[in-house]
Amino acid sequence: MHRLLTILPVFLFILNMQHIASQDSYKPLSDIEAFKSKLNAMSGSTSTIVSDFVQEKNLSVLAEKIISKGQFCFQKENNIRWEYTEPYRYLIIISNGQLYMRDDRNQKQYDIESNKMFQEMNRFISGCIQGDILKNDKDYAVEYYENNTRYYVKLIPRAEKMRQMLNEVQIWFDKNDLTVSSLKMVESGEDYTRIDFRNKKLNTPIPLEKFSFQ
Repeated sequence: MHRLLTILPVFLFILNMQHIASQDSYKPLSDIEAFKSKLNAMSGSTSTIVSDFVQEKNLSVLAEKIISKGQFCFQKENNIRWEYTEPYRYLIIISNGQLYMRDDRNQKQYDIESNKMFQEMNRFISGCIQGDILKNDKDYAVEYYENNTRYYVKLIPRAEKMRQMLNEVQIWFDKNDLTVSSLKMVESGEDYTRIDFRNKKLNTPIPLEKFSFQ
């Protein structure tokens, strides 16, 4: 369970782009409904996403950041695969209501439907990837910004249980295709997890075995 709690922040995905020096380059988004409409259209027309990713984990108790790399796959409905390849190999799959994790020594499988925390994580992950999370503003206090190339959305959880895990979530969307370019999950203090998505491919066929637990 300790390993699970260490890995779960990855789902929340939730991160920032390394080259964003400050939020000063962003201005409040003037037409939020137009942005949501574009996001809904993109979500409706996107069945798969394949992307490389770089994950940065910052913990106040460690002197150096933990950098990991791998490949991310998403397929409607709610099939998700995180495959870490550097500096170690680790696999996380969410499919058919199950959560599966495997490394070089161990593998574990959990029933998402039997655990409310897993259900929330699954909903959150899919919501971030597809932008559906912005349809339910009652769960978060949401702020919207933009610059010339990206939309930036900050979400602050309203529920006490969620705030115990997350102070805030930050999502960056590319303006050219409305896909998530970066996610940042801020836990407490200076602790955060950040993921940059690179070399994204939309609607690329993904073999079913990618989401198999075998």
